[in-house]
Amino acid sequence: MRRRRKSREFALQVLYQLNITKQEAVTALTRFQEHFSPHEEADEFLNRLVLGVLEHCQEFDRLIEQYSENWHLERINMVDRNILRMALFELLYCEEIPPKVTINEAIDLGKRYGSEDSGCFINGILDRIQNEVVRKPIKLKRVRVNGDSE
Repeated sequence: MRRRRKSREFALQVLYQLNITKQEAVTALTRFQEHFSPHEEADEFLNRLVLGVLEHCQEFDRLIEQYSENWHLERINMVDRNILRMALFELLYCEEIPPKVTINEAIDLGKRYGSEDSGCFINGILDRIQNEVVRKPIKLKRVRVNGDSE
């Protein structure tokens, strides 16, 4: 299994655990890594994903509600919600990861850990956000020859 895919799966598990137990994030990450990868070095991508999702959770939840037609956040199951949050963190804050990779990985996680319809649901929301938020065109000011802007 590729390293980042494994980190994404672990991040999903840690976020799920945090939703259920309401533990402190660093404690949960440390315990998880001690139990499931005790002989490996610290997984920086796992830590970055979990802490990034927690830091920007409200921002991500607003986007999810805005772009999931006729769905309130509470109606989206916890697994799909966390997959969407992780993917949004990658899309918005991990410029080194191509958006297509992020979306495909999120769909795969949804198919593996979510419901029968999770892959399609996740794809629809992330595709809309990718097209309307992440790739939003930037309006540039025209500069006149004498240096004044329009």
